[in-house]
Amino acid sequence: MNKYKLSITGLLVSVIVYLVTRFTKYDLFENFIKALQNFERHEIDEFIIPVVIFMIFLLIELFRKNQHLSVENEKIKIYKAMLRSIHYILNNFLNQMELFLITAQDIEEFPDDILALYEDISKDANAQIEALSNISSINPSSIEMSILPKSNG
Repeated sequence: MNKYKLSITGLLVSVIVYLVTRFTKYDLFENFIKALQNFERHEIDEFIIPVVIFMIFLLIELFRKNQHLSVENEKIKIYKAMLRSIHYILNNFLNQMELFLITAQDIEEFPDDILALYEDISKDANAQIEALSNISSINPSSIEMSILPKSNG
């Protein structure tokens, strides 16, 4: 119903105008013709057509911008839903890896360099998740750039 709100409003206004002109015997068309003749007399008619053309193009542009904004808003909603899902999966994975780390730390023969590598990998994954969450412009290149390794220089 909301999709047709403007059409329904137009239909109601049209019916009301018809009923008012029908029952009041007010001849809307003849008064419109008289107004156009007055415009011709004052040379306003040359101004009306360019204004109408401009208004049509303005309405088309506003309609396109509105469509673009609604598409962008849907992209953002989908992206945020995807991020929440990824966070859930990765947090479960990282929690399970913490269990692995605790178990590995209890084993005396487990190499310390592997534990250090685990810490680095875990920190890197958390940083990438955080960077992915803080993207301001949602497009493929900004998503890819957010997870690229940062240079330490």
